[in-house]
Amino acid sequence: MSILTIIISLIVFSFLLELIIDLLNVKNLNSNIPAELNGIYDEAEYKKSQEYTKANTNFGFVNETFSFILSLSVLSMGLLGQINEYLAEHLGEGVILSMIFFGLLFMLSDAISLPFQIYGTFVLEEKFGFNKTTPKLFVIDKLKGYLLTFVLGGAVIWILMTLINVLGTNFWLYFWGVMAAIMFLMNMFYASWILPLFNKLAPLEDGELKTVITEYSKKVQFPLDNIFVIDGSKRSNKANAFFSGIGKKKKIVLYDTLINQLTTDELVAVLAHEVGHFKKKHIIGTFVLALAQVGFMLFLLSNFINNVQLSAALGASKNFPHLNLIAFTILYTPISMLTGIVMNLYSRKNEYEADAFASETFSNIHLIEALKKLSKNNLSNLTPHPALVFISYSHPTVLQRIRAMLN
Repeated sequence: MSILTIIISLIVFSFLLELIIDLLNVKNLNSNIPAELNGIYDEAEYKKSQEYTKANTNFGFVNETFSFILSLSVLSMGLLGQINEYLAEHLGEGVILSMIFFGLLFMLSDAISLPFQIYGTFVLEEKFGFNKTTPKLFVIDKLKGYLLTFVLGGAVIWILMTLINVLGTNFWLYFWGVMAAIMFLMNMFYASWILPLFNKLAPLEDGELKTVITEYSKKVQFPLDNIFVIDGSKRSNKANAFFSGIGKKKKIVLYDTLINQLTTDELVAVLAHEVGHFKKKHIIGTFVLALAQVGFMLFLLSNFINNVQLSAALGASKNFPHLNLIAFTILYTPISMLTGIVMNLYSRKNEYEADAFASETFSNIHLIEALKKLSKNNLSNLTPHPALVFISYSHPTVLQRIRAMLN
């Protein structure tokens, strides 16, 4: 009961903390637009951006409150343990039980969240002019997502539970190696293996944009392999750009919405920012830190994975490693929050450095104009509360980035 009390207390704490930060963020909306950001919105557009932030916050509050109440109910009644006991009676114990338990948990969780997903896509995003997803595409995306989750997620769970059953508490070092391989492959081949399942990637057509990008890449000795355009507009009007790959060859991916919204010089400035991450070795640094974070978490998990008290806290009558994994994940919340803050601090530092690189090698003026346009088109909140930025933002605010580039 003491462990269950701690688990419930952590869930309550996380919920209240998020609620307080959201309230502070909404209260901060009434701030006047800073001088550096003048020209992004007119009065009507600025009001619309504030309405969008409020609508997202209110929707998030309803969603999180529902999840909060459901989580407390499930935990206090020991439903996870009861479901596990029922499955164990019919399936026996072992890896198969763990995989079916997690599979069932995933399906139930997704079914419960489905109405919120539908509302967020077809009501909220539609209201503010962002949604381009059709019901057919939504269903297809869900089915593909299920397939990936069961194939890739199922494989990871099978490896994890097998290592636990065979190696006991020594599993963590071997599974850390497995996670390192998965993380490396995802960084290397995401744009080649996963992304094409959901989007079409077409080579950028010959023309001014491709010529300028190629010339810039040669100038800064960026190992450009291919430039692709992704059909992001079939789901949303929001824009983005990124590059993928580890090693000498890189793939640049531009959203078609980004191409439609920015000038050629602004697009190259955004690209120069992304190249800055490569030149400053931010990708490698982030990978190493994330890997260290995973290793630390797995090491701690190894000390709890066979703790029968964790299983009992979730309502089971004996030790089940997969139940202990769920309990540990909740108990790890304070550490996860702290490591998340550290990673966000590191990420924000990297963003400043990438902006500086783009300013030095191309143009800070064009990058600033691109940031302003993207903020306007995405109805971004120009004055988020500092607490929200500190805890949750992986990027500095637009105002902070512009001030840094102008100083």
